[in-house]
Amino acid sequence: MKELWKLFITFCRMGAFTFGGGYAMLPMIQKEIVEKNKWATEEEVLDYYAIGQCTPGIIAINTATFIGFKRKGIPGSIAATAGMVFPSLVIISTIAMFFTEFQDLAIVKHAFSGIRVAVAALIANTVFKLLKTSVKDRLGVLIAGASFVSIAFLKISPIVAVVISATLGIITKTVRTGEM
Repeated sequence: MKELWKLFITFCRMGAFTFGGGYAMLPMIQKEIVEKNKWATEEEVLDYYAIGQCTPGIIAINTATFIGFKRKGIPGSIAATAGMVFPSLVIISTIAMFFTEFQDLAIVKHAFSGIRVAVAALIANTVFKLLKTSVKDRLGVLIAGASFVSIAFLKISPIVAVVISATLGIITKTVRTGEM
């Protein structure tokens, strides 16, 4: 029960102090899960990100669910997911009650402008960290570049890019090592 509570509190703190959606939460997930609590390795978290991106829902919540499940099975996944969702539910409900009264104030508009810039910086930081740990050879650079171009400019579905990238990874590892 103690670890379930710790999962809830840890993800609750992350959910409360990160703004900008799932990708903005990734640096905090990395710090709390990999570095501080050692609940998963960097590679495992990258796998959770990838799976979380491919499954329906918000990537941070999906990742919380996977990490909670790894730690304590279904009760762990419920605790971690509830912790991640709880602050947003409270904050959004509170903001919704008052937002229409304050949305046109200059200070509110300026605050949201600042938040957007900070969120963009958080996302850029996450991208660089993911690239450093994921792209390890020329094939990785090629797959990352092709995936980016396909998604950003050719409007290919991210799911298609992930499936093709996974297939290429399987094929090249199988050819190089001879094992499946």
